[in-house]
Amino acid sequence: MFDDYLTWKPFFDIAPMLLDDCRAVSDLHGQRFARQWGDGEIASLLMQPGVFGFCAFQTNAFFSRPLGGFVLSREAAGEAEILTIGVAEKVGRSGLGWRLMQAALREATVRGVETMFLEVEENNVAAVGLYRRLGFEQVARRPAYYAAADGTRSAALVMRRDLR
Repeated sequence: MFDDYLTWKPFFDIAPMLLDDCRAVSDLHGQRFARQWGDGEIASLLMQPGVFGFCAFQTNAFFSRPLGGFVLSREAAGEAEILTIGVAEKVGRSGLGWRLMQAALREATVRGVETMFLEVEENNVAAVGLYRRLGFEQVARRPAYYAAADGTRSAALVMRRDLR
């Protein structure tokens, strides 16, 4: 029984993102990205036609259901894009990003999407690896696209995956 405490790990349910989730999503976004999207920005996006998202809530926490990650996507005219995705640092590399991306890809497929796009900072080795394992391929590079807090800029990789 004591060994169970040593090997305890969080469990997450993936659920559609709701307007009530926007504050928690904004908070996590601010922890993971140089420019935080406010809860109003996220809510405004979520209310637009074609926008969908998912949240990963921890189910085995003691007193709450903390947000472990999120993904926000938009589809139009047979194409979709990942607008943003984030996973809490303490649960990084646990497979949660994979599960969130799978949820977004499934929903895009249900909506009849033929191609999914995303942009990722080229220095984000973990994310680039995840997207490649999910079947995304680089189709373009945008130099000096992302700005860091210290003023430096880094390139974005544009990646694509065909869903049909």
